[in-house]
Amino acid sequence: MTDDARGPLADREWRLIREEARDGPMQMALDEIAAETAAAGGPRTVRVYRWEPSTLSLGYHQDPDTVDWDHCADAGVSVTRRQTGGGGIYHDYDGDVSYSIVAPKSELPGDLMESYRILCDPVLDAFGRAGVDADFAESESPEIWSPACYLRALHPAHDIISEGRKISGNAQYRRKDAVIQHGSLTYSAAAERHLDVFSGHDVSPEAFGERVVGVDELSDATRVETVAAVESALAEWADAAEGSWTDDELERARERVDEKYGDDEWIRRRPKGR
Repeated sequence: MTDDARGPLADREWRLIREEARDGPMQMALDEIAAETAAAGGPRTVRVYRWEPSTLSLGYHQDPDTVDWDHCADAGVSVTRRQTGGGGIYHDYDGDVSYSIVAPKSELPGDLMESYRILCDPVLDAFGRAGVDADFAESESPEIWSPACYLRALHPAHDIISEGRKISGNAQYRRKDAVIQHGSLTYSAAAERHLDVFSGHDVSPEAFGERVVGVDELSDATRVETVAAVESALAEWADAAEGSWTDDELERARERVDEKYGDDEWIRRRPKGR
């Protein structure tokens, strides 16, 4: 391990949970459980995960009318809601590589921009390991269609681009005692599948392709190699030991799915004032 790969929190206790395929509600519940574990004095968590089946994750305040519910049902696409804001993200089983970083709130800067710069460092490292030249967007750009996260205005704080197109979106939410940052790295853009989960837009696959790019367009890295790049970058940044969920964490996550992330009423709720 090189000192350059180690982040500022590498002297703490971290666990790496290698890529696991689970459904969307369970993946979002596990983020929340990992925060509770870190806040209670347990290990901080870096992890990579896969969405099975492919899933549309709605932003916390997103209007459910922006979803094509019939298409999602017919195509076998699950729908859940994230704790983070912004627009919806289609997480393709083959085209998406997702990660989370979870740590106590007291260990991270209060300044959001500074916190993003620290926690996105291993993400940028991962792209380099996969043979992709990527960096933060240098400036904001106009939105194309705001209900879709990847078509919103690019933001220099947390959007990562390559060759002028978005390749990764990252978001944080802060509990009173812990910070969760999660994000998606696009391996394959899957424009039509991405657009088809939404309703009420006239965005063409060609327009989507002008905004979004995947690793497979820029590098010879396979998806397996890209996942390995993300895992190794996270592990070295945190100096993390390989770990796993406890039985108690998994049980509490399943309960959280029933209460929230898998509850149809919670997922389809309307933003206040609409």
